[in-house]
Amino acid sequence: MITEIAFTGSPVTDMKRARAFYEGVLGLKPTMESPGGMWVEYTVGASTFGLGCYGEAWKSSPDGTCVAFEVDDLDAEMSRLKSRGVEVHMEIMDTPVCRFGIVCDPDGNKVMLHKRKAH
Repeated sequence: MITEIAFTGSPVTDMKRARAFYEGVLGLKPTMESPGGMWVEYTVGASTFGLGCYGEAWKSSPDGTCVAFEVDDLDAEMSRLKSRGVEVHMEIMDTPVCRFGIVCDPDGNKVMLHKRKAH
C-alpha cells in the first residue's frame, strides 16, 4: 500500500548547469548532496525534490514526468523566468481549481509553476 510520495526527482545531464537553474533561477536551496555530487535534494514545503545525474541509467526527457511547484504569485514568477530567458513550454492556463504555466529546465524537463485558487 502506498502511503506517501517519498520524493520527486528529475534526471539531468549536467549537474552544475542544473543547479544553476534550480538554485540560481528558481531559488531552491539544497538540503542534501551525495558524495560525488550525483544527487542533490531540496526540501520544498513538506516534500523533497531531487536532481540526479546518472548518465544512461536515468535520462532526462521532455516527454517524462513533470514536477509542479506551488508559487505565491504565478504571473510575477512567469514574468521573472521569461526575463531570465527560461524556455516557456506552455503559457499560463486557467482551470476551475488552479492556474499554471510550464517552463523547461536546461535538459528539457518540464517544470510546472502552479497556483491553487481559493476555495
